[in-house]
Amino acid sequence: MRDVVKNTKLTEDCSKEDIKRFVDEIIPQLTLDEKIGIMSGQSTEEKLMDDLFVIEHYNMKPYPTKVIDRLGLPNVRFVDGPRGVVAGSSTCFPVSMARGASFDRELEEKIGEVIGAEIRAQGGNYFGGVCINLPRNPRWGRAQECYGEDQYHLGEMGAALTKGVQSQNVMACIKHFAMNSIENARFKADVFADKRTLHEVYLPHFKRCIEAGAASVMGAYNKVYGDQASESKLLLKDILRTMWGFEGFTLSDFIWAVKDAVKAVQNGMNIEMPSLLCYVNQLPDAVAEGRIDEKDIDEAVGYILRTILYFETRKDPKGYKADCIASAEHIAVARRAAEESMVLLKNEGNILPFHSEKTNRIVVLGVLGNTENIGDHGSSKVHPWYTVTPLRGLMRKMPTAEILYHDGNDLEKARSLAKEADAVIIVAGYIHSDEGEFLADRSDIAEMGGDRASMRLHKRDIDLIKGLKGVNPNTVVSLVGSSAILIDEWEQDVSAILFSFYSGMEGGNALADILFGDVCPSGKLPYTVAYKEDDYPEFDPDCTSITYEYYHGYAKMEKENKNVLYPFGYGLSYTTFDISAPQISSFNNKAKITVTVKNTGSRKGAEIVQLYVGCEESSVDRPVKVLKDFARIELNPGEEREVCLQVSQENMAYFDETKNEFVQEDIVYVAYIGNCSRMKDLQSVKFTFR
Repeated sequence: MRDVVKNTKLTEDCSKEDIKRFVDEIIPQLTLDEKIGIMSGQSTEEKLMDDLFVIEHYNMKPYPTKVIDRLGLPNVRFVDGPRGVVAGSSTCFPVSMARGASFDRELEEKIGEVIGAEIRAQGGNYFGGVCINLPRNPRWGRAQECYGEDQYHLGEMGAALTKGVQSQNVMACIKHFAMNSIENARFKADVFADKRTLHEVYLPHFKRCIEAGAASVMGAYNKVYGDQASESKLLLKDILRTMWGFEGFTLSDFIWAVKDAVKAVQNGMNIEMPSLLCYVNQLPDAVAEGRIDEKDIDEAVGYILRTILYFETRKDPKGYKADCIASAEHIAVARRAAEESMVLLKNEGNILPFHSEKTNRIVVLGVLGNTENIGDHGSSKVHPWYTVTPLRGLMRKMPTAEILYHDGNDLEKARSLAKEADAVIIVAGYIHSDEGEFLADRSDIAEMGGDRASMRLHKRDIDLIKGLKGVNPNTVVSLVGSSAILIDEWEQDVSAILFSFYSGMEGGNALADILFGDVCPSGKLPYTVAYKEDDYPEFDPDCTSITYEYYHGYAKMEKENKNVLYPFGYGLSYTTFDISAPQISSFNNKAKITVTVKNTGSRKGAEIVQLYVGCEESSVDRPVKVLKDFARIELNPGEEREVCLQVSQENMAYFDETKNEFVQEDIVYVAYIGNCSRMKDLQSVKFTFR
């Protein structure tokens, strides 16, 4: 229980009912200015701009709302994410998309615990970093902040992070609500979708995180059906409050999300962050003129105070001293996350792992080979006190080997170095100027961030990879980026490909451990790698209006019979696994699918068992199949273990637009189980819910 709350009559671990009674008593004692202060960030727009562009450390300290000392009322102390704590010099994890590739709920919850502890150690109590927007197209600049293309997977990983963060009595915020997946046009795009698409594709992951207890929801910048998302009655009241029963508070995206304070408050936007703008300037006159009833303001204050007081009165599981920030224990979690996230796409001739005793001369090629490259430089940027590049990681791993680095700009020099090497690692991909938060409205950083111009590598990288074709059979390409990169024009020219993402402060060490076999790769693609950009949904980064269609990702590829280079859920290992024929049982409207997984290789490794479910003779158009459960299982050589995955009839319901509700069908379903979404790699069994 925090000190400020000790000035109230509330007790440690008091009930929600006690908190509600206290808040009901305290609201009449607040002045209108105090209420609006509780509903407003206390920074200024100038301060935020200085943090972003002058001081170059946005959110160095938590951004607060108003604290009411005389009544013992604490405030929101906002810290951003999601790849770690933006404040201070905190532990930098791999980006969320990388962690999505781990398919590891337990690890993501642990990451949340670390983030929560580091926020508390820096005076914060709110984490604005559970980013669960759906990247419908890989070109979206902020795809790296999300977990992948599948809504079930998004919800599961977001729920795990939420639980971990809130275990440290830090309020978790899920964002950006809703249908936010174009960056350059985020301030002007008006997004439309039919109601079935909205409820089945773009909202279920938000609902899942609310069911996991998420304390807060952040509105988006874009419009939805003609209204600002942060002023939308449909989103903030009809869906969030009425349909889902959300009891926490809502918070706007920063500065530009709210235009009309009266409309925003009446339609359910509780806090305007982080600056004193619309609420403080518009609401006092609106109350005086009768354009808004003070009861609407009281309702918002009630949601805010009840939520804050609940978290501020919980007993802490431990103390939070500054020495926990980027501690050895926390950095070890970041390294584990990097290890579990990297996806081995190709390993022709089993050239990986390299043999340390036979590898005396290593060549690292590419401009990113020795670049500290942890991802976007916008609001999600973490400031670790060190970052291990691929070159540095290999030097630490192989201290007695001769390790040479060349940026690849001189192709003949690169070929000469590669020819004489025992191992060649080409590091190719993107940096923050290629994809990230859109900040190019300032002329001095016009090349910074935004939506990706292409899904393919830069010409320099393609020329380097193709120029080394046939020079050295022990050549690996390590791809750095957020989402799908189209690689069909050179994929056949190299023996091995490893997608390493933006892998955080320990990424170089994790990469070296995988290349030399101390870690067995286990990541699986959280997106689909197609052959052509046109295989993905339409993407217009300069649109003012756009309609999101029902199909995207692997569901779209299957529906349209498009061949893909690498399917969703795909990833190789240094060992092999056998998945037995599935056994199914159904009761209480749930189906349980059981398989036995055996490590049939010679190395310890992890397999991701995936359950997809399709429908037969549905009354509505359905995807061929959709992900409904997954499990990560680690096995020693020869070890086997039973794995049980499940799906409920409720989770297979479709949204009926005429009834405005989900409808369950008594039809035949098909369970597909295996280690990726590709049909030939799956076993199937039909079932009905009983």
